[in-house]
Amino acid sequence: MGKRGLLLALLTTAGLATACGPGPGAVPCPAIAQATALSVTIAADYAPQVDKLHLKACQDGQCKEEGLELRPGSASIDQGCTPEGVCSATASPDGTKIATLFLESLTESPMSVTASATAPDGSALPVQSLDFRPRGDYPFGEQCGRFISASVLLDAAGLRERT
Repeated sequence: MGKRGLLLALLTTAGLATACGPGPGAVPCPAIAQATALSVTIAADYAPQVDKLHLKACQDGQCKEEGLELRPGSASIDQGCTPEGVCSATASPDGTKIATLFLESLTESPMSVTASATAPDGSALPVQSLDFRPRGDYPFGEQCGRFISASVLLDAAGLRERT
């Protein structure tokens, strides 16, 4: 199973693993693995101009580069909650394109990213570069461990860190 398949399997089973609960007095943590990846979002107003994307990311003396599969992006639409407290949302296409560059490791050290894109007619779009520092956070509380994320946004103005 590839990294993408493993990530999908971990994400879909996270809810099942946490449904059993951690036991009395313990604070529950989701059973989810961190993806060592750089995520890229191409802004909706720039997405029609981008047909192919090649990304190079360097961190801690190691570089990885490859042509990435572009997928349609989406936004979560709140569907509300029932009186019993069950809440839901649905995904709706938002015109963006997304891609993921899987890395061997991801740290909070500075990262250098270069994006080369091609238009639908085959012409090269301007090469964009960015130096930034991935961020560590505790999205599920400090008891659940630190997650590091690296996410960038590509639009007509260039490449920038996505917050």
